[in-house]
Amino acid sequence: MNRVFLDLGFFQIYWYSLFIFLGVLLAMIVIYKEIKQQKISVDFFLNMAFYTVIFGIIGARLYYCLFNFSYYSHHILEVFQIWEGGLAIHGGILFGGLTILYHTKKYKQSTLKILDIVVVGLLIGQAVGRWGNFFNGEAFGKIVSRASLVSQGLPKFIIEGMYINGAYHQPTFLYESLWDLAGFFVLLFLRKNKYLHIGQLTGSYLIWYSCGRFFIEALRTDSLMLGNFKVAQLVSLALIGLGSYLCFFRKGTKNKFQNLYHKSKIE
Repeated sequence: MNRVFLDLGFFQIYWYSLFIFLGVLLAMIVIYKEIKQQKISVDFFLNMAFYTVIFGIIGARLYYCLFNFSYYSHHILEVFQIWEGGLAIHGGILFGGLTILYHTKKYKQSTLKILDIVVVGLLIGQAVGRWGNFFNGEAFGKIVSRASLVSQGLPKFIIEGMYINGAYHQPTFLYESLWDLAGFFVLLFLRKNKYLHIGQLTGSYLIWYSCGRFFIEALRTDSLMLGNFKVAQLVSLALIGLGSYLCFFRKGTKNKFQNLYHKSKIE
């Protein structure tokens, strides 16, 4: 499969980079619309989004390289070649979340309130970004027969794209993309619930994404490992716990999502 989207000779744009960009762009559009609806300052949002995207990408790359340290310690320059793939979403969530935490604390705003807005757009961005893995030949599952892929009703270009290293593989990138897309609509539905409290949408995101990622990761053969354990599964379990706390056990969730937003304004 051709990994290059556009070749200008002196400059190349990879499909991976294109889908990461489209994912970020679509996420920003969704978040921006909610920011406007909730009457939050656009300047505040743009300033926060700028740094969150930058540090999110840096975090995603560092996370990936850390769990492949034995390789990248001998290939230092390749750490910067993010167009080759190797962005771990959990690293992006961690660094992006810390950036939002810093930004909201600096301007004395509710971190969970802002995260509740961000996570909806984040899921649709993840759904699109996973297609970059497809064109890079990443995030694939166990070896299967071509017939099994055909039986799933997959388009021919996906089936052919799953022919990696001399064998056909499960399209786990697609499973996760569809799971994220479904989660996006679930969060859109939950966001309209008048009984929803601050922090519960963030918790719902953590539970939804992490449940799907835990089971999909079990099918993957290119996972980041920590000893005999898949890192993504360990992190998913931790995030399910955190999400459950935010949804069901956190004290001080009396402020309702819609009501608090419409009563406040960030200048």
